Amino acid sequence: MAVTNFTPLLGLALPTTGDLSGTWGTTVNTAITDLLDDVVAGTVTLSANADVTLTTTNGADNQARNAVILWTASNGATVRNITAPAQSKAYAVINAGTGSIVVRGSGPTTGVTVIAGEKVLVAWNGSDFVKVGSSVSTAAVATANGFAGTNTGGTLTLTTTVTGITKGNATALSAAVAGTDYLAPPSGTALLKANSGGALANATAGTDYVAPGTATTFTAQQTFNGSSSVLAATLANAAETVTVSATAATGTINYDVTTQSVVYYTSNASANWTINFRASSGTSLNTAMSTGQSITAVFLATNGATAYYNNVVQVDGSSVTPKYQGGIAWSFGTASGIDAYTYTIIKTGSAAFTVLASQIRFA
Repeated sequence: MAVTNFTPLLGLALPTTGDLSGTWGTTVNTAITDLLDDVVAGTVTLSANADVTLTTTNGADNQARNAVILWTASNGATVRNITAPAQSKAYAVINAGTGSIVVRGSGPTTGVTVIAGEKVLVAWNGSDFVKVGSSVSTAAVATANGFAGTNTGGTLTLTTTVTGITKGNATALSAAVAGTDYLAPPSGTALLKANSGGALANATAGTDYVAPGTATTFTAQQTFNGSSSVLAATLANAAETVTVSATAATGTINYDVTTQSVVYYTSNASANWTINFRASSGTSLNTAMSTGQSITAVFLATNGATAYYNNVVQVDGSSVTPKYQGGIAWSFGTASGIDAYTYTIIKTGSAAFTVLASQIRFA
């Protein structure tokens, strides 16, 4: 007697009492055992680049009954649909093709998208096929905290919505603010300077820096150290400041070493004089010099018929007995001539000075 009953989901034979007398072996093997083999371990391979509706037959081989759906078509950017019976069933879907596929139930269902290279377990939830597990990450990248991104085949690509210079606060990225988070450079090609307002501006040659090759006046003390094998400075020529004054030497003459190297009195001296060395009227030489430093000053005194001379030497108003060249203190000057006095002043301690003095007579 022919088999007439089948299971509703897999279409397996349901022999009834008295059926298949003498023929049950063939029916059971082809309509139950072989089909169960497909249900548990069978694979349907889909290689044509086209939408597919899985075949369904009762009691015979069909595509929908298999456990594995293997997609191998080269569909590229074209998304292909695989339509399965809208009933309780699970499939292991392997997309070995080049584009995405959608596994869905017959009827108005959305289905499950399986991208190229993805392996997915799908199951019927009563109204549609849903993804139960996947070989790739399905995590989405939230657009938040300055970040965005995409998930393509399980590969996360991060981007940022922030443009320009960025800053972080241990939680999020945001755009840095010029003048608050950083100094914004001005336009131009000049050297830059910063001000107290938190901005950069173009520096001015001669005001903010010394431009190479230009004449410059330094008001602060400059130090050139050189090294143990290199001299600190080489001067092909240098000019010294000379104060020329139509003044007659007499009394106490204050010599300010910060404004002159040579003082020349062109009028005839009227008496012997005291010369007092200081840095300036408001600064002592003791303040201006460090211990171990020396400075040399020249005083040119003009004499008439009476030869007056420098008889007292002071530093900051205190008398210092010089060490005279030749070991003899001066006792006269040069009548009708010019006497050149050279003083090398060495600071040996606080308010302590050694003065090496010489007198050269020009007539």
